Amino acid sequence: MLEQRVRPDARATLEYFRDQDVAVKVISGDNARSVGAVTSTLGVVTGAPVDARSLDTPEKLAGAVEEHQVFGRVTPDQKRAMVAALQAGGHTVAMTGDGVNDVLALKDADLGVAMGSGASATRAVAKIVLLDDRFATLPSVVAEGRRVLGNIERVANLFLTKTVYSAMLALLVVLWRVPFPFQPIHVTITGWFTIGIPAFLLSLAPNNERARPGFVQRVMRLGLPAGIVVATTTFITYLLLYPGGQPDATTTQQVAAGTLACLIIGATWVLSVVARPYRWWRVGLVATAYLAYALIFWLPATQRLFLLDTSNGAMMQTGVLMGLLAAALVEATWWIRAKVFGAPAVLWVRPDAPDEPVAPQPEEPRPS
Repeated sequence: MLEQRVRPDARATLEYFRDQDVAVKVISGDNARSVGAVTSTLGVVTGAPVDARSLDTPEKLAGAVEEHQVFGRVTPDQKRAMVAALQAGGHTVAMTGDGVNDVLALKDADLGVAMGSGASATRAVAKIVLLDDRFATLPSVVAEGRRVLGNIERVANLFLTKTVYSAMLALLVVLWRVPFPFQPIHVTITGWFTIGIPAFLLSLAPNNERARPGFVQRVMRLGLPAGIVVATTTFITYLLLYPGGQPDATTTQQVAAGTLACLIIGATWVLSVVARPYRWWRVGLVATAYLAYALIFWLPATQRLFLLDTSNGAMMQTGVLMGLLAAALVEATWWIRAKVFGAPAVLWVRPDAPDEPVAPQPEEPRPS
């Protein structure tokens, strides 16, 4: 005749976390049978409830918290011990709560989430406070965290690649005692559509990729070899085109145009690799970059503005071919990295996959 009222969005929220491979544990100070009766109505959290009073040793508690999902009669110290046991088992633990009895566990958890209407001590130790008191807000929190972490990694790959090839070109020019192939304005336009604008758009785009450890290693595995490839092929192109001595202004601009074509093709292909897995707008971003550079090299007005001379067909052909070689080597680097280090090699996002987690929709309230 009596029934505990469950929030209408609780089931959808728990289903979302289940689909994201998040193990949900319900721990409460209430009677274990009462807690089990409430959770069983959701159909998501399963298993017989455990009375925490029977978990009188650390070993029993650690084993139970791994195997079971619902716990009743849990003391504040036991909540803290459960968090520690899960962390010792290699789990990343998020804890939600609103009472003073949750403070110890919230403080020790990797991510403490407090309700806005909860105790002030709970809000003080939590890393996130849900001002609307809705547990269903957490999927959007997850989406924001994934967007920030995933997009920072994409942008870091672009900037590391540019840093590596810029430093290598400067070093190689010094070692070979040749003039630097580019004018300052050439470096500027190189950064427009390979780094600046794409990095801005990619940093703000939705991203639902799961966060993974090893951020620095993953960035180094792609950005470092890609930068070396772009720098090496660009410098070889320069040596092939450079006539030696003190060439006239026209020849200097022709050599710069051919060398810059190699650099731009290779660097833009790094963008195409970093933008994966593709969606239509990411393909459009890469295509726009190539189209913009094609117009810069083709239009007479932009040639004069950016000090480019593309009239020497042989030099331009050499630069384009070397650029395609750089793109092929960058592509090979991406596939080798995926095979050697087990990184996901996904070219296209599934058509039905959302950019961000879908916010759980509350069910119609059931009659009491």
